Amino acid sequence: MEKVSILLLLVLLGLVICSVEAAQKAPWRIQTLFSVECQNYFDWQTVGLMHSFRKAKQPGHITRLLSCTEEQKKTYRGMHLAPTFEVPSISKHPTTGDWYPAINKPAGVLYWLKHSKEAENIDWVIILDADMIIRGRIVPWKLGAEKGRPVAAYYGYLRGCDNVLAQLHTKHPELCDKVGGLLAMHIDDLRSLAPMWLSKTEEVRQDKAHWGVNITGDIYEKGWISEMYGYSFGAAEVGLRHKINDNLMIYPGYAPREGVEPILLHYGLPFRVGNWSFSKADHDEDDIIYNCGQLFPQPPYPREVKQLETDPNLRRGLFLSIECINILNEGLLLHHAANGCPKPAWSKYVNFLKSRAFAELTKPKLVTPATLEMMQDTVQDHIDHDAAGPYPKIHTVFSTECTPYFDWQTVGLMHSFHLSGQPGNITRLLSCSDEELKLYKGHNLAPTHYVPSMSRHPLTGDWYPAINKPAAVLHWLNHANIDAEFIVILDADMIMRGPITPWEFKAARGRPVSTPYDYLIGCDNELAKLHTSHPEACDKVGGVIIMHINDLRKFALLWLHKTEEVRADRAHYAKNITGDEYGSGWISEMYGYSFGAAELKLRHTINKEIMVYPGYVPEPGIKYRVFHYGLEFNVGNWSFDKAKWREVDMVNRCWAKFPEPPDPSKLDHNDKESLQRNLLSIECVKILNEALHLHHERRNCPKAGSLPKSKEDATEESVISRTVGNFSGNLDSKGNHKSTNDSEELASDSKDGTVIPSSFRLWVLFLCAFSVFGFLVVIFVVHSGRKRKVMKMKHHRARRRNL
Repeated sequence: MEKVSILLLLVLLGLVICSVEAAQKAPWRIQTLFSVECQNYFDWQTVGLMHSFRKAKQPGHITRLLSCTEEQKKTYRGMHLAPTFEVPSISKHPTTGDWYPAINKPAGVLYWLKHSKEAENIDWVIILDADMIIRGRIVPWKLGAEKGRPVAAYYGYLRGCDNVLAQLHTKHPELCDKVGGLLAMHIDDLRSLAPMWLSKTEEVRQDKAHWGVNITGDIYEKGWISEMYGYSFGAAEVGLRHKINDNLMIYPGYAPREGVEPILLHYGLPFRVGNWSFSKADHDEDDIIYNCGQLFPQPPYPREVKQLETDPNLRRGLFLSIECINILNEGLLLHHAANGCPKPAWSKYVNFLKSRAFAELTKPKLVTPATLEMMQDTVQDHIDHDAAGPYPKIHTVFSTECTPYFDWQTVGLMHSFHLSGQPGNITRLLSCSDEELKLYKGHNLAPTHYVPSMSRHPLTGDWYPAINKPAAVLHWLNHANIDAEFIVILDADMIMRGPITPWEFKAARGRPVSTPYDYLIGCDNELAKLHTSHPEACDKVGGVIIMHINDLRKFALLWLHKTEEVRADRAHYAKNITGDEYGSGWISEMYGYSFGAAELKLRHTINKEIMVYPGYVPEPGIKYRVFHYGLEFNVGNWSFDKAKWREVDMVNRCWAKFPEPPDPSKLDHNDKESLQRNLLSIECVKILNEALHLHHERRNCPKAGSLPKSKEDATEESVISRTVGNFSGNLDSKGNHKSTNDSEELASDSKDGTVIPSSFRLWVLFLCAFSVFGFLVVIFVVHSGRKRKVMKMKHHRARRRNL
């Protein structure tokens, strides 16, 4: 009887297990697709995506759409990397000859629908990109997808949905959704959409007249995101509206909203954790999957991340960044092992990737209610609860001139803007004379509003380039169509580290927000009494400004007039009145701002947590949003001073970069204040160098060592070397501090092709010393020989006389 009872118990247990498994099986058939080409670049991405697909226990099957030419297939090594459906490559368009590999994605999907037997037995399709990591199960109907209403991730930068681009390329511009990345839809919807997706991609790709960043949002202005617009316009054309979700997918480097658990990582953009960084573009030719034991650079460990960031939500963002790379590296380890590679040598990092702790950290994630919240639902919630409504539009502006000095600053600021998550658009206010514009090469560095230069004042003849800032803002307000409610004004010599928004920093109409400029002592003395009717309303502010557009329109003209007024008041240039260390009126524009605002009684909320100068000790626990590198700063014997790079063309000279800062691992970790200060300084210059590197890649600069230097390049580098070496420090146009003009310091800093490396100098000195020594030896030998010869001749003569 006891045996029978045990048998019945086992049968019941089996039935329970079977019923659980049946419940877990998807009631509909799911197919995941991703598109790649026959390149090493896509091979390592494939390994990462396939590993995460298995790790996340994603239901259904996955198929790689592999677009290759016949020639590529002959040498291709990666056919075994994933279940594959081969697709004819149209990277080079068969009709137009246009080279555009991204078109293979819609072409591959359409070819799969027409020729694959898989497509005949599928209910739902999930389309991903290769550069993704799956963290949790993507089940279309559980995410809210319905037939006729696919679910997609939000691509907010597709501004062409709101302007002339959509009007030109679809009959239904009002149906254009800014979506991409993650697509989950019914197979019937995909069959309707796919032909239009391809044809609209071709159409947008040919429309070169509308490739500009102000129309497409494409910072490269090369039509590279035509395929994304092809999708959105194709969907609009067939009347397919999306449920848009901004929570399911996240870019490493960003922090998720509170309560949100992203189930997809899209590592399409560079990202960093402290001083470690990763950019997929750095590995475009990396055959890492075919080199046993090779992994991507090791990110910080979780316990190190806890020390980097105190804010819990921002810390979650950093954890997601290291998780992305760790899963990629885990996939590489398993791939190498499966392909017969020897067991890797023991290391702490490899041991961590194999540990239970890591397995626990990276187990499949479940979506939360907050993750499933759609963008439309969020807006409706605001309306229903009579809340503040959608956030106001923001526009960021910064002022520059037509010089190499401002160009490299522009490259740095634009790169950081795109990484920061700053909402809205950005515009460079470029002040140039007609003669300067004829020779200027940097038109494509940023979305630009052109402004007549006032560096030389048209009435007084005074040379004062800083006046271009208020003049440019006023010109932009009077000549541009601005639909933003708040304007964020920055300086070019800034690096953004996060978004600067009016809702976070409590800016309001009549109450702008700015950062403290405590050295503007003129607000407290006779200077303010002379130049404003309301000296008591003078705020010592500058640097970062968040202001309502209506306030700015009233204020901009006063900003310019007060700048002219203070600049003309030479009797009060003295340091004890203005705080200007040079006593030259160089900060008149800053006083113009403060006095103009005081005239309107426009009082500021002064916030110390927005901006920091590299070289300053940061306040504990503050996540500064902006680096302002207007002053010289140093880490040990290494230093950086922007003024020393005033005449150096960092933008048009291939692979030019600033001297690399010290390795953070070699810093003194005992002094916490000094460590945090140094880490911020290192981060600032690393971002500048990262921006320059990506800029040179976009310019298609030849790879290092691929081409010999021409005579012109050598001459140019020689000129640059002399320029840097003999540079005399200039006044900082935005700061009020002394710039060093020590050419010896600069020579020690300039290591990137402008000064001979120290190791090479040692060899030169050794060769010189050896040559001198050799010369002396030769002289000595010759001299000794002649002396012996003379002595011999004398001895011979003496013998003859004796005979």
